[in-house]
Amino acid sequence: MVTEMLVLAQAFILGFTIGVSAALVPGPMMLATVSISFRKGWKTGLYVFSGHSIVETAIVLVIIMGAASFVVKDMLSHIAIIGGLAMALFGLIIIRKAKEALTMDINDAAGKLNISGGPVSAGILTSALNPTFLFWWLTAGSAIVMQQYLAGVFAVIAFIIGHWLADLGFLVSVSSTFSRGKEFLSRRTHQKLLYVCGGFLAAIGFFFIISHNNVAAMMSMI
Repeated sequence: MVTEMLVLAQAFILGFTIGVSAALVPGPMMLATVSISFRKGWKTGLYVFSGHSIVETAIVLVIIMGAASFVVKDMLSHIAIIGGLAMALFGLIIIRKAKEALTMDINDAAGKLNISGGPVSAGILTSALNPTFLFWWLTAGSAIVMQQYLAGVFAVIAFIIGHWLADLGFLVSVSSTFSRGKEFLSRRTHQKLLYVCGGFLAAIGFFFIISHNNVAAMMSMI
């Protein structure tokens, strides 16, 4: 029971950390949220998130269906290595992106974004048509979901809840702040947060790689 709770807590924290790390990197979804919030107010974040979650739900279901057909517990160690490598890579990418936080004007970038549809469709399109988003789910995301799936469906649910809470909280915070004409984060603070999140994500990835046998053993006990 204790081991199961630890696995669920680990899945939730991992999902939340990944969600915050990815959300902080300025991308199409964040810019779309800023752009639409000037017109639609703080609820923009809720609607953008709903569109984003539709795409992620479809992707996770596809991954789980694939995992159910060919993934076995003997593969846990290999999955931990693959997921660790991908997480470490994305962590390093986020750290590299942090350098751009000091020079990027989010208001200006959002103003140049041409959003013709509503916030829900913006959430769908900026997710489904984002190469970085898709690459993440094809590599680290799929490896993590498969790993959590082998620990049980509740581990997958805990991971997704943590991930979505981070996404929802961030998007609503962004839309609430910009709809009032304020700056969400100072550029310096934004950069520091990116360094911290990128470093933490890379550290988790390296931990998965180095301790893949221990990770696999813990997950197989569920």
